[in-house]
Amino acid sequence: MTSNSIKVACSSCNLRELCMPVGLSAEQMERIDEIVATRRKIKRGSALFRNGETFTSLYAIRTGFFKTSIATEDGRDQVTGFQMAGEIIGLDGIVNDRHSCDAIALEDAEVCVMPYSSLEDLSREVTALQHHVHKVMSREIVREHGVMLLLGSMRAEERLAAFLLNLVQRLHARGFSQHELILRMTREEIGSYLGLKLETVSRTFSKFAEENIIEVKQRHVRILDTDKLQGLINTQACSA
Repeated sequence: MTSNSIKVACSSCNLRELCMPVGLSAEQMERIDEIVATRRKIKRGSALFRNGETFTSLYAIRTGFFKTSIATEDGRDQVTGFQMAGEIIGLDGIVNDRHSCDAIALEDAEVCVMPYSSLEDLSREVTALQHHVHKVMSREIVREHGVMLLLGSMRAEERLAAFLLNLVQRLHARGFSQHELILRMTREEIGSYLGLKLETVSRTFSKFAEENIIEVKQRHVRILDTDKLQGLINTQACSA
């Protein structure tokens, strides 16, 4: 693992509004700056943390993309999520003081380290921070419920449509295009996350391309018809 410590200030970060509460006073922001004192660089393919490691910190992703995964009983890696810049990672460790999954960088990445004990102490003083931490945890629960719905009741086309729309919406919130994205994960990793075989993922991508819903060039995806993609999910929602 490559881990370089760099001094950083949340107050001057352009992703601040994504991973920190808004409307903090200069003094409160200063207190948070004291806690989030370092960044760590993680090379592509390296782990930020692994299953079973002692939990000490939450991490705000500054640049790059991660996947979280757990090892199944038969030794396969089951992808449980994909995280991008502005999102908080490491919440899995809070419950038992140990991480319950692996977090692997899908490209060279940089994270801001937030020691959890310091974060807890400051949360008692700065209620907006406490509220924000609860909000982040709640968002994770909502995300997991969404994944359960995805895996439990959706066909392959609906799963992939929901996945692409979710990804592009999250990227758009970070200033990227509403219609184009570069997939940082492999088709196999997408299949693992969506509960689909690799061949099914590839076949569904091809089907979407044939129907002029998307244009695919290797990892570059352009959404040509957002309404049609959305319609696939809405049809499911109506019949559910």
